[in-house]
Formats: sequence, structure tokens, C-alpha cells
Amino acid sequence: MAKVKRVLVMKFGALGDVVQALGAFAQIRAAHPGAEITFLTTPPYAEFARASGLFDHVETDGRPKGLKAHLALFGRLRRARYDRVYDLQTSGRSKNYIYAFWPRPPEWSGISPGASHRQTRPDRNALHNLDRMADQLYVAGIAPPLGPGEARAPDLGWAGRIARGERASTAERFGLRPPFALLVPGASPVKPEKFWPAPAYGRLAELLIERGLQVAVVGAPAEAPLAAAIRAAAPGAVDLTGATSLFDLAGLGEEAALCVGNDTGPTHLIANAGAPGLMLMSRVTDPNHCAPRKAMQVLKLDDLGVLSAEAVLDALQAQLGDGLGGQPG
Repeated sequence: MAKVKRVLVMKFGALGDVVQALGAFAQIRAAHPGAEITFLTTPPYAEFARASGLFDHVETDGRPKGLKAHLALFGRLRRARYDRVYDLQTSGRSKNYIYAFWPRPPEWSGISPGASHRQTRPDRNALHNLDRMADQLYVAGIAPPLGPGEARAPDLGWAGRIARGERASTAERFGLRPPFALLVPGASPVKPEKFWPAPAYGRLAELLIERGLQVAVVGAPAEAPLAAAIRAAAPGAVDLTGATSLFDLAGLGEEAALCVGNDTGPTHLIANAGAPGLMLMSRVTDPNHCAPRKAMQVLKLDDLGVLSAEAVLDALQAQLGDGLGGQPG
């Protein structure tokens, strides 16, 4: 492989996808230790990416809107004179970015026509996200060949350390004490099938509190009404919606006794930080594509609306045993 001095890595979102790509980012950094690496992403992930220490520069206009913005991005990419590009987004949008460099594009890892290291295996879209990126980096010549299920989950220890700062615990900053459980009732509003109803989360919170666990609800500020509905059933639950950064979620995930959440970015982040528990998936998600590969397991039903809190508690009990807490008093 020729000397690579300038590298571009592209990944635009969503949060769960960016989290699962952290291992690939680390492999790229290790493969090009002396290179200047730029990350092209979108604004929600800029601070997280900068703090990872894996990139020298972070740019946030990966999804430009309008012709003027597209031309500005393409012009900047062309002027940067990258030696190699890793398109980890591999979308209909990102694969066309190779044309910014036409007629002499740099070495290119992705699915773009004309890419020097093009991933062409016919089953790539059926692979788990981690396995698909691992194969892409193998094709690019910087990673070993791996079989299905062999790609490892990313290490988020650095994010937990940032969350703790000088403290011994992230949880104590939020008034939480062990053992505590995290609930993630939000999801993409355009996919209502991903939501387990808030009243069911409220009943689960009630059951967990009866077993001696403190319960905290996490999510974006817009999900505060879901937290309010949960607290209506379980007043002892703590509402942290809108109060936690991505680093905080990683730190809390390291310390949580368990987490139950919908198939959404914060749940993926908490799962990859090491929390056990359950990610709830409906018919719109295939766990073969994105299931966590650490302690958290998947509970999948076509219709989450028929899933009871008692059934979730039974699944947690089967997974965690004594770690779930004592019997209700």
C-alpha cells in the first residue's frame, strides 16, 4: 500500500450507526498512524467524534442541502487532495461523493462505481453492521478476514472516562445509586412501530422499583412527555430526559445494573458501553443487522403494543438472575 498521508472517513448517522462504527474508526486510525484523518459527518456527532481522539479534523456538512451547499462541499473535498477515502456510510448519497474527485479519485473504500477497493459481495446488505464494516476494511487491505458474528463491538471506555471526569462515578452526578436501571422509551418519531408504550414502561419501572432498583428515564428533551407518563405510574423514577450528553449515556451504561430501551441510538450507546438488559425490537428492525454484541440482549415481537411489562421482567430475570434484585416486598 502506498504511503497514505491524508484520509477522509465518512459516516453521517444515525447515532446507533455511528456508535457501531467506532470500532472501524479505530481500525482506520491504527492502519494510518501518521496520517491526517478527517471525519465527515453531521452536527450531532461532532463533539463525540472530536473527543474520541481518532480524528485530526471533524467536518459536519456531510448532508448538504441545495446545489450551492453541494458544490461547496465537493469543491472542498477536491481541494483537500485525500490519498484515501473510507465511505462507511455507503448510502446512495455518499457513494456519489466519489464524483467530487473525478476523473482521478483517490483510493476509495466503499461501494462507489470506480472505487479502487470496492466492496462487491452480494450479501453485504444482509450482514450485521459490524460484519459489513469489517469486511469493507478487509477489502481495503487494513483488516483480517472475519466470519459472520466475529466482528467485535467497539470500546467506549474513553467516553465513560470523559463522563466521570474527576469523580469515581457518573451516576452520582445525577443522584443515582447502585443498583439502578435505565429506561429509554424514545425512538424515531417517523417509525411509531419502534415504540413500546410509555404506560408499559411505567409498569416496568414500578416492578423494578419494588425489587430495590432505582430507575432513571433517559432520552432527548422531546421525550420528556414519555418520562412524565412513566413517572405517573412510578413516581419514584428519575427523569433525566434532556439532561445527559452522549458521554453521560456511556458512563451510565457502564454502571447500570440493566437497561431496557427501544431500538434507538441512546439504547445502542448504552448497550455498547456494557449495560445488560433488553433492546426491544418490532417488525421494522432485523436484529441480524444491528443487535448489540455485548451484554444486552434483544426481545423482538412484531407488535410491541402487545408486550407486557411482566413479560419483559421475566426476560430480564432469565438473563440476570440475582442481578435483577430481590423479590417485591
